[in-house]
Amino acid sequence: MQVAGLTWTVRVAGRGGPVLFLHGFSGSGLSWAGIAGMGSRVRAIIPDLPGHGATGWEGGPEPGAGAGPAGAVDDSSDRRPRASVERTADDLAAIVRRLGAERVDVVGYSMGARIALRLAVAHPEAVGRLVLEAPSAGIADPAARAERAAADAERARFVVNEGIEAFAARWEAEPVLAGEVALPADARARQAAIRRAHAPLGLAASLVYAGQGAMEPLGDRLAGVAAPTLVVAGADDPARARAEEVAAAIPGARLVLVPGAGHAPHLERPDRFHALLFAFLTEAAA
Repeated sequence: MQVAGLTWTVRVAGRGGPVLFLHGFSGSGLSWAGIAGMGSRVRAIIPDLPGHGATGWEGGPEPGAGAGPAGAVDDSSDRRPRASVERTADDLAAIVRRLGAERVDVVGYSMGARIALRLAVAHPEAVGRLVLEAPSAGIADPAARAERAAADAERARFVVNEGIEAFAARWEAEPVLAGEVALPADARARQAAIRRAHAPLGLAASLVYAGQGAMEPLGDRLAGVAAPTLVVAGADDPARARAEEVAAAIPGARLVLVPGAGHAPHLERPDRFHALLFAFLTEAAA
C-alpha cells in the first residue's frame, strides 16, 4: 500500500484480534513466519519496515527538514526522513487505520521495539497491549548518541560499498547476534537468506535514519506509556540492561528474562516466547 507516497509491503494473516508485528534491523516480515501461522489466535499485521524487504525508503530529509538525525529531538516527525523511527511510527498508525483496526496490540523486536515504543508515545490511541522484545529507548547522552550515529554511518558506507553479502557476514559476527549460532540449521539459513535479500541502499537508509543514534531518545517519556506492557529479554543478551531500563521506566510493565536466550528469544527459544506472548495478549484486561 501507499502511505503518503511511500510504498509499504504489509502481510495480513489470521482471524483473531489484530496484532502488529515489527521486525528487527536486517529482518523482514518473513522473520515472523512462525507467528503468521497462528490462525484464529490473532490477526497478524506484519509489515516490512522501511529499507527492508519490499518496503521503500528515502535517502535523505524532505525539503525544509530540521536538525540532522544525530541531534533529532524535535517532535515534528513529518519533517524527518521517511526511514526514521518517528515517520515509521506515523506511517504504521495510518496503516492500522486503513486496515480497519482502531487499536492493535503491538509486538516489536529490537529496532521494531524502538518503533513500537515511539508508536505508544506518539499514537497512544492506536496501541492496546505492548510487547517489547530486546528493546531500547534510545541513547540519552548526546555524545554517546553522536558516537553511535557515526558508527552506523560507517556501517551504511560499508554495505553500500562492499555489498550485501559482505555486510551480512559482518553483521552476523556482532556480539549481539551470538545466540543465532545455536539456532537449528534451517532457522539459521532462513535468517541468513532474509538478510541477504535486502537492497544495500535500503539497509543504509535504515542505519542512518532509524538507528539508535538517529532516533529521539524516549527515556524521559516512558512514564507516560499507558499501554499494558510486557518486556521480554534473553538472560544472556549482552544488551539486556537496556531492556531492564525500559521495563523499570514504564508504569506496571512486566519484565521476563528467558533463560538460555540471547538477543532474540523469539528465534532462540520460540516455544517459550510464543507462550509468553499469547498468555499476555489474551489475558483479561486489568
